[in-house]
Amino acid sequence: MKTKHNLLTLLLILMCLFLAGCFSKSNNAAPVLEVEEFEARSIPVAIIPPKLIKTSTASLSAVGDVLIHERVYLDAKTESGFDFTPMLDEVKPFLEAADITVANSESIVGGSTIGLSTYPSFNSPFEVADALKDAGIDVVSMANNHTLDRGEKAILSAINYWDQLGIRHAGAHASEAEQNELTTLTKNGITFSFLSYTYGTNGIPTPSGKDYLLNRIDKETMQRELAKAKSASDVVVLSLHFGNEYETMPTEEQTELAHFAAEQGADLILGHHPHVLQPVEWIETTDGRKSFVIYSLGNFLSGQEGLQKQIGGILHIQAVKTIDAGSVKIALENPTFTPTFVESENQKNYNVTLLKNAHPEANQSIKQHLSKWAKDLSFDE
Repeated sequence: MKTKHNLLTLLLILMCLFLAGCFSKSNNAAPVLEVEEFEARSIPVAIIPPKLIKTSTASLSAVGDVLIHERVYLDAKTESGFDFTPMLDEVKPFLEAADITVANSESIVGGSTIGLSTYPSFNSPFEVADALKDAGIDVVSMANNHTLDRGEKAILSAINYWDQLGIRHAGAHASEAEQNELTTLTKNGITFSFLSYTYGTNGIPTPSGKDYLLNRIDKETMQRELAKAKSASDVVVLSLHFGNEYETMPTEEQTELAHFAAEQGADLILGHHPHVLQPVEWIETTDGRKSFVIYSLGNFLSGQEGLQKQIGGILHIQAVKTIDAGSVKIALENPTFTPTFVESENQKNYNVTLLKNAHPEANQSIKQHLSKWAKDLSFDE
């Protein structure tokens, strides 16, 4: 009996040990989580990338009429030719600082070999172009009332020389194919296009069958070419040779044409021909853009005399391109003006200097005049 009792006791002990081992394995395989430990665990959250916005900026400067009278080129005469570069030394830093600088080449630069001439039928030496290149000019407008002064030969000679220098030109062309090519420059990812038109040519007709030689103001043509330029570039720069000579305010025709051009896609409008400064203006278009116009940049380098006709200047403006989620926005910002003055001594020693140094009082009145319609226009001090 005792032996049977001992066996039962041993069996019970073994069963208890077996059950205890199973319970222990079960706990190790699936431990119970306390509530606090479960809540402390972090739950992964998807990270949304920030919106990608890319902005680029390019600066453009522009000057007015380069109209070389005989007294100016005789002053530049040297033993071996001509040298106009000293005339621009003082303002050169203001010209070459911009990404792109534009000038109105009013007297045709046909070169000395076809004969130099002055008012009323101009032809200037190639060295004028050399000086503009040296000072930082990148683009010239060629459509003006003096383009046809010396005929087709002078136009083709000038175009050939601008091409040799690597200076782009608009408004006059060597062929119909060239006229159909859009003049563009790209800086900092921003493409600028350049168009140029004139009201007339002092009664000189364009040679028959060669209308490509010169762009004349015609709304239908301008509308078509502005649309082409707008589709192929970010900023459309339009030079207009219009208005009345020596009038300091734009005519009704000028303002109407500028507003028309802005509506058709022009972003920056540069006015020439009056030979004196006229105010600037922002034009708000129906498609929500803001175009900028200066109705006349005045004379930059010429032999004309009289305070107002010796005052010109350098317009500076920035183009800002913003790419946001695939959409592109262009804006012109920070218009600034540097008034200049053509000084000389008895029709010698011609020099373009800063107006504030030559005529401080005139400098103040010019500031008020130019900013009449645009209070955000600032001036270099």
